[in-house]
Amino acid sequence: MAAPLRALLRSAAAAAALPRARLPPPLRAPRGARGCSSGAAFQYLLVQKTGAQKNVGLIQLNRPQALNALCDGLMAELGRALKTMESDPKVGAIVLTGSQKAFAAGADIKEMQNKTFQECYSGGFLAGWDTVSVVRKPIIAAVNGFALGGGCELAMMCDIIYAGEKAQFGQPEILLGTIPGAGGTQRLTRAVGKSLAMEMVLTGDRISAQEAKEAGLVSKVYPVEKLLDAAIACAEKIASNSKLVTAMAKESVNAAFETTLTEGNRTEKRLFYATFATNDRKEGMKAFVEKRKANFTDS
Repeated sequence: MAAPLRALLRSAAAAAALPRARLPPPLRAPRGARGCSSGAAFQYLLVQKTGAQKNVGLIQLNRPQALNALCDGLMAELGRALKTMESDPKVGAIVLTGSQKAFAAGADIKEMQNKTFQECYSGGFLAGWDTVSVVRKPIIAAVNGFALGGGCELAMMCDIIYAGEKAQFGQPEILLGTIPGAGGTQRLTRAVGKSLAMEMVLTGDRISAQEAKEAGLVSKVYPVEKLLDAAIACAEKIASNSKLVTAMAKESVNAAFETTLTEGNRTEKRLFYATFATNDRKEGMKAFVEKRKANFTDS
């Protein structure tokens, strides 16, 4: 055997005798994520059912390299995921979240920078985003990090906003030479009032989670690591109620947000009367009289 070959074999044998390097353990999901998995259906989302009864839909925006910028593909997937949750009789409420660094840093500017007026107008640019606001099941936005531009608009389309203590909200479109186009000037004004909304829209300045809570934009503020668990707990509480009556209650509250007082009261009365045609209204009142927990079945 030639000397170089013998040397090579000795080196290989010595290498084989060395202990094998241990691979690092797999990364764990963030606390509160409860094992999100997107499966093969989604590129930009992690979607699952969670909660003790698996009656909460959990949707996590998952485009970390772009701080969850809302590209067309992501929004199309989000619409599809929400429609799936909407049609699932087991799901009673939905939690929408992002990462600890960003809920969503805005729309995808690279996608829109070369669009023309004709393309936007004739193609109904951003019209598909309205899917979020028309889902009948309650949606809780769990916002950590940046919720800017389209990200802030997306959070405001939800029914309840919980924020991590480091969250930031803003409508900085003015700094890009444009204005909000997915409800920012409308929902923000209704939520925080004209003066603060005007300041945010005209300057592009951000507000903190605590400022957002004080202004009425956010319901509750939590430590970053506890936010998702808190949102899921709220969703579980909602999902334990009658799904049919919950949808009626959501419709009635939204009427206050979107119509006159007279029209809103008319909507409330109509829906209140309608609950008397449901089995869950009968069961709820019967359970109250009998001092037991109600067993709601309408979906």
